Amino acid sequence: MLDATDRQILTLLQQDAFISNKELSQRLNLSLTPIHERVKRLEREGYLKGYVGLVDRKKIGRDLIAFCQVSLKEHTQDFIREFEARIGSLPEVVECYNIAGPFDYLLKVVVKDMDDYRRFVVEQLAALAHIGGPQSLFVMAEIKATTALPIDQ
Repeated sequence: MLDATDRQILTLLQQDAFISNKELSQRLNLSLTPIHERVKRLEREGYLKGYVGLVDRKKIGRDLIAFCQVSLKEHTQDFIREFEARIGSLPEVVECYNIAGPFDYLLKVVVKDMDDYRRFVVEQLAALAHIGGPQSLFVMAEIKATTALPIDQ
């Protein structure tokens, strides 16, 4: 169970994954050893799944975000597993959700431009078996994009 200090640690690490234990200890008024032990416990218990560097997609030429809604023509266990494995291997797909509603999956796709997205649809998605015609939504402006989750205090 998380206590208030654990929640504060998680909040601070979401803001800056490279914050030092020394900085955490100063901000939370605890000595280094308890901070270190708490962070290691949060990692061990799976609250902290990993640490990543967030790359500015525009600086690497990935200017277009598309949300692609996909339906499967068949819903057998084998086809679902195959689809999910193939989608998981495509680097353009940065998020994939199995959803309820008129579509089976919602993909977040990040590519260079519209030509790159067309190539993705024609060469990658169309190559997958048992997919219905994908529906695409294109992002005009990114209003909020965060990886931080609210940690209830």
